[in-house]
Amino acid sequence: MGESVEKEIISNIRVIPDFPQEGVSFKDITPLLRDPKLFQKCINALKDVCHDIDFDVIVAPEARGFIVGSALAYAMGKGFAPVRKKGKLPSDTLKGEYQLEYGTDTLEIHRDAVDPGQRVLILDDLLATGGTIAATIDMVEKLGGKIAALVFLIELTYIPGRANLSKMGYKVASVVKLDS
Repeated sequence: MGESVEKEIISNIRVIPDFPQEGVSFKDITPLLRDPKLFQKCINALKDVCHDIDFDVIVAPEARGFIVGSALAYAMGKGFAPVRKKGKLPSDTLKGEYQLEYGTDTLEIHRDAVDPGQRVLILDDLLATGGTIAATIDMVEKLGGKIAALVFLIELTYIPGRANLSKMGYKVASVVKLDS
């Protein structure tokens, strides 16, 4: 990915102060999705990051992780498994709790979403604390999946998400890094 694509992605991330609560600076990717050429550039940049990673399926949490995760799975010819908030999946599920920078919640994955031994790429639009991804990792591993890598469209470098996940022993990669 070229530096100009990275700059274009960064310049189209809308920042919403004090959302969803005071003191949080929400990074909105909807401007990236609205522009078809820019959305393609985002998915192509993710493909570039994932090019040398050996994996079978992408697992991504809702809601924005679904958008980039399913598009990347399609572009790379891989399967996709959603991770949803509690009560949203119709079949037998495994639960995982996680901590956000502004609260806690519960995620679920279908028990048949990942086969034992399957190599899993966990993908989300944004890495902040890493709490959502840590819960996703835990669920995937309980299902017998092997984590190939953790990939993000955007990484907030001023929040220790990468450090939190790296010290757990996982490869972490991102397309763009934001320092504020």
